[in-house]
Amino acid sequence: MAVIRDVMSTELVSVEPGTTVAEAATIMGTRKVGSALVMEADRLAGIFTERDILRALASDFDAAGHVVSHWMTTTPTTLPPDADAARALALMLDGGFRHVPVMDGERVVGIVSMRDVTSRN
Repeated sequence: MAVIRDVMSTELVSVEPGTTVAEAATIMGTRKVGSALVMEADRLAGIFTERDILRALASDFDAAGHVVSHWMTTTPTTLPPDADAARALALMLDGGFRHVPVMDGERVVGIVSMRDVTSRN
């Protein structure tokens, strides 16, 4: 069975908490990813996803100018790099989310998506 380290992406897309929804959406679109890690220096502050973009835009007509810290998940579920890929998939299905930051202690080392674990599992 694969472990997260074998399927995770190490090319991280990140934004700062003060980044606007529109700026984050542009970065995510340009990089062709469904989420961005919200980082304060080297610390994971949250995760901002496509679903957050939709939720923001559906809630407020000027949400594109709001900061991502208002819409992000502030305490995302994380996994270590040696976690089983099947565990990651079960976690995502049970939690209703598609992206999990991968942490080695306090350091973000990657991100794993539902697509990563289903296409390589």
